[in-house]
Amino acid sequence: MSDEKTQPIGPGQGDEPTVPLAGAGGDEPTAGTSTAEASTAEPAAEPTAETSDAATPDGAGSPVPGDAAPQARPEPDADGPSDNRRKQISGAGALIGVLLVLLGFTLAVQLKSNSADEGYNSLREEDLYVILADLDSRAERLRQDIAELDATRRELDSGASSREQILKEAQERADDIGILAGTLKAQGTGITLRFSDGAGPITADHLLNAVQELRGAGAEAIQIDGTGGSVRVIASTHFVNAGGGGIEVDGVRLTGPYTVTAIGPEDLDKAMEFRGGVVDDVSNDGGTVIVSDPHPVDITAVRGTPNLEYAKPVS
Repeated sequence: MSDEKTQPIGPGQGDEPTVPLAGAGGDEPTAGTSTAEASTAEPAAEPTAETSDAATPDGAGSPVPGDAAPQARPEPDADGPSDNRRKQISGAGALIGVLLVLLGFTLAVQLKSNSADEGYNSLREEDLYVILADLDSRAERLRQDIAELDATRRELDSGASSREQILKEAQERADDIGILAGTLKAQGTGITLRFSDGAGPITADHLLNAVQELRGAGAEAIQIDGTGGSVRVIASTHFVNAGGGGIEVDGVRLTGPYTVTAIGPEDLDKAMEFRGGVVDDVSNDGGTVIVSDPHPVDITAVRGTPNLEYAKPVS
């Protein structure tokens, strides 16, 4: 064996140099260091705030180094197209609701109208014609009333009705009321009835029936004359048979013959002479009555102005 020291054999051509183990002081890792050791040498990048909670495509908890972080999803805009679409849908719903309400109201009115017309559907043509003619006559009367009221209004507005005309009309109305109340004398066309005792006496019933018949025939003023005075007949006049003969008319005792004077239409005499009327009634009871033809008559008996204690006019 030679005394020469052996020299380490340098790496030959094509041989890879040996790699010393890590851990030696002052030694740096060579290019042959394993992937696991390299990963421990460099710290991992911290995830950003946007990707901390999001999962990576390969399922790992942290993003792969070198990959771009996913962008955050934008918040929905409050005034975006979706909100406008919802508003349009809400407005359309409100419009549809209003249309449904109007449709229901129209159907209810139509049903009510149909039910009201059912009563006319069952009527005959003649009945419908009578109803239509009555409605036409009422409408014509209403049109006439409207025309008269319009004429009166125009006269009042234009001043055509003078103060003298108004006073004249008021005086005429007062005269009419005075004649009916018996406070004024009256004259006009009328008749006279002369009642006389015969086989039987004239009673209060005979005079009362005559007054009622005359009023029914349209007499406007009546007066009764007899022995003892004259009495103007009014609404409150009453007749009573007096003891010992005669008739009391409103407390005035009259004896026959009696004369009843009335002012009214020219056919008052016909109303007294019809079958079963005043003349037949008196004749059947034994008395006599003579009816004169219509002629101008005067009624002179009057009543005092009544003093009303309880009744008051209504304004």
